[in-house]
Amino acid sequence: MYIVLRRQTLRILEMIGEYVSLVLDVTIAAVKKPPGWTLLREQLYHLGVMSLSVVSITGFTTGFVLAAQSFYQLSDKGLSGVTGVLVGKAMITELGPILTGFMVTGRVGAAMCAELGTMKVTEQIDALRSMAINPNSYLVAPRFIAGFLMIPLLTIFSIVMGIFGGYLMAVYYFNMSPNAYFDPMKIHITPFDISTGMIKAMIFGILLVTVCCYKGMKTSGGAEGVGRATTQSVVTSYILILISDFLLTMLLNMLHMEFKQI
Repeated sequence: MYIVLRRQTLRILEMIGEYVSLVLDVTIAAVKKPPGWTLLREQLYHLGVMSLSVVSITGFTTGFVLAAQSFYQLSDKGLSGVTGVLVGKAMITELGPILTGFMVTGRVGAAMCAELGTMKVTEQIDALRSMAINPNSYLVAPRFIAGFLMIPLLTIFSIVMGIFGGYLMAVYYFNMSPNAYFDPMKIHITPFDISTGMIKAMIFGILLVTVCCYKGMKTSGGAEGVGRATTQSVVTSYILILISDFLLTMLLNMLHMEFKQI
């Protein structure tokens, strides 16, 4: 039992080291010698433009549900006027970044892992190395930059759709006035809330892209290995997004409180 536990621990530490090494190598490659516009444009399109539909539907329906739940829970307490604030705060600081990260991981991250995993088991990545081409620079860096740039933009779109969905529910179903929905947002939603959402979105974008690419680059075992790596990449990305969301929430709010006291 001890030997098995020790091997598992060493394997986990080895995987963490390999992942950190990949992230550093890709970051250096992206900054030192950015990928060509053709490669980058393709990834921006697939990761960003092609994800608009699923992100918009997710954000819109989430805003619907938030507005309905907020109104039902608070109307009998005389607090229905905070429905807009609750929808806006929740979408900007938490649900917008998290749901966007989840949707993009399921739609694009899994495809990234499967594509790179197939290239790995068919020795296409080894062929790139034999031609003196760095796979991290050629394959991973364009996806890394696309994730860093497009996830925050998709998050903004999701937030806007969520607030709009909540507006439709609150105004046209619960008969709130538009001013009662939007005016409290101007008072209670601060630049710190927006910054928090955007920082989370950028971190989630880096995490989901690098985890899925790492799992793809380490795939082995033929077609079965590709399927296994794809599943592991999605599950691992979800877990890391949730853990990092908690850590970022605590860290950013602690820093905000410290700066307010200065």
